[in-house]
Amino acid sequence: MSRIRRHWLPWLIVVVEFVGSLGSNAQVDTRGPAVLPALLALLAVLPVLLRQPPGWTVAASGVCAGTYFTIGYADGPIFMALPVVTFAAALSLPPRKWVAWAVVGAALVATGIMLNPTESPRFDGGRGPWGPGGGPEGDLSQWQAFGQVALIAACGAVAAALRARNEARAQRQRRAVSDERVRMAADLHDGVGHGLAVIAMQAGAALHVLDRDPEAARRNLEAIRAESKESLDLLRRQLARLTDTEPGTAPGTAPAPRAPEHGLADLPALVERVRTGGLDVSLRLEVSAAPADAERAAYAVVQEGLTNVLRHAGASRADVSVLATSEAEMVVTVRDDGRGSDMVSKESRSGMGIVGMRSRVEALGGTLEAGPEVRGFRLRASIPLSGSSAGGAEGLA
Repeated sequence: MSRIRRHWLPWLIVVVEFVGSLGSNAQVDTRGPAVLPALLALLAVLPVLLRQPPGWTVAASGVCAGTYFTIGYADGPIFMALPVVTFAAALSLPPRKWVAWAVVGAALVATGIMLNPTESPRFDGGRGPWGPGGGPEGDLSQWQAFGQVALIAACGAVAAALRARNEARAQRQRRAVSDERVRMAADLHDGVGHGLAVIAMQAGAALHVLDRDPEAARRNLEAIRAESKESLDLLRRQLARLTDTEPGTAPGTAPAPRAPEHGLADLPALVERVRTGGLDVSLRLEVSAAPADAERAAYAVVQEGLTNVLRHAGASRADVSVLATSEAEMVVTVRDDGRGSDMVSKESRSGMGIVGMRSRVEALGGTLEAGPEVRGFRLRASIPLSGSSAGGAEGLA
C-alpha cells in the first residue's frame, strides 16, 4: 500500500481513538464502564492497521460506529473512525471493491446518530417553544448525520484520487522502462545483428578465395576485424547502460553515454563494408540535409535492409537509394534480386527486423512498406523531414 501504511500515523490514529473515547466517556454518565465504548471505538478504527484492508472492513467499521451512537455513548473521536477507515480502504483498493461497503457503513452510522438517545445541547436553554433544548427533536442529530456522511464521501474521493494518481505514475514508469528495453533491443538487433551478418559473409568470402587469392582473403579478414570491433563496442555500451556505468569505470560512478548515432554520412562506409564481402551494392544518396532523428531512422532502415539481404535473400545484388522527394519527405529504398518469399517467411518468424524498423519510422510520422516483388524483395520507408531543407546530389556510388 502507500507509504502512509508503513508509517507511525495509523498507530497514532488508533491510540487517539481509544484514549479520546475513553476520556470523553469517563467524563459523562455512560451505560457501564467507560472502557466498553473505548473498545468499541477501537474496533471501529482498527482496520487502518491492516496493510490492505478488505472492502468489508468499511461496513464493519460502520457497524461498530453505528452501535456506539445507538447505545448513546459520548461524542468524541468516534466521528473520525469510519472516514479514516474509508480513506485507508480507498487508498488500497479499486472503487468497485469498497464503494458499496462504504455506502452501507455510512448508512449504519447515520442511522446510529439519528437514534442516539442522549440529549444534545440545545440552542436557547429551554426558553423556546419546544421546551428544554430550544429546538426540534433530532435537529442537531440530522446535521451530525449529514456531516458524517459528507466526511466519509470526501475521504473516499480524496483517497481514490491519490490512488489513481499513483497508478498513473507507476504506469508511466513501467512504460518508460518497457520503451527503453525495446529501444535497446532494437539497437542491439540493428547494430550487432548487422555486424554478425557482415562477419559471416566476409568469412565465407575469405574461405572461398583463401588458396588462390591470399590478398583478397586478407582484406576480408581486416573487414571482419573492423566490423567485430564496432559490434563489440556497441554491445559494451548497451550492456553498460543496464548498470548506468561507462565501460571501464566502476559501477555507479558515471552514467554510460549512448553509442554514437549513425546518420546519412555513414551510409557509404556501411555499403562499402557489405560490398567487400562479395555482395554487389549500389548507393544513390541525394539528400544534403535532414533532422538528426530522420537520419538515424534512414541509416537503420538501410542497415536492417542490407542485413536481411545478407541473411535471408541469397541475392547477388542490392540497390539502395535515399532520395528527397520534396522538402518535407525523404524516401529510403532497399531492393535486391534474391528470394523475396524467403525473406517474408524468415522475417515473420524472427519478429524483430521489419517490426523494429516500422516502429522507428512510424514514431517520426512516416510509413514503411516491405514485401516481395517479381524478383527479389523491396523495402521502402517514407520519413518526414519536419521542414528541413533537403535536396541536391550528395553522392552516387
